[in-house]
Amino acid sequence: MSTSENKKFNTKKLAQAALCAALCYIGFSFFKIDIPVGTEKTAFHLGNVFCVLAALLTGGLYGGLAGAVGMTIADLTSGYVTSAPKTFFLKLCIGLIVGLVAHKIFKLNEEEHSARYVAGVTVLSAAAGMVFNIFADPIVGYFYKTYLLGVPQDLSKALAKIGALTTSVNALIAVIVASVLYLAIRPAMKKANLL
Repeated sequence: MSTSENKKFNTKKLAQAALCAALCYIGFSFFKIDIPVGTEKTAFHLGNVFCVLAALLTGGLYGGLAGAVGMTIADLTSGYVTSAPKTFFLKLCIGLIVGLVAHKIFKLNEEEHSARYVAGVTVLSAAAGMVFNIFADPIVGYFYKTYLLGVPQDLSKALAKIGALTTSVNALIAVIVASVLYLAIRPAMKKANLL
């Protein structure tokens, strides 16, 4: 691949990642239900849907950065400011995991595969990222709140348990919706040479 082709490829991926970051922001900022928990709050939202979709479309690094940037900006512009560093780390990891499973292990976009293979890999990749999030979000949240924000341990444990519930629901929604969206737009993206 020549330098100009490589630059064009990177520019294309960067533009796709920027669009996905905007969708992550919108998914969290406008499609959420806040749940107050004492002085804190958690939310059911669609942000993770677009984080997973970004990694399926653009790969792990670009997808992870899209989710991290988009949802961190959403945190910073809403009542979740203290969660922004944790969000950046977790969404980056989700994208890296989804991209690793889809593109590095199963080579989703590198070869021609059957529709059944593509569907299976899509769901498996999305599930891998979301299973990570189901376990990591409450654990990272507990340590983040306890040791960085100074929240008492008992309260941090209670918040982690409640957060685990909302994270599980968000994860299930993300796997289903991101997989359906990816499978729906994949043929058009492939035809336009955008994968």
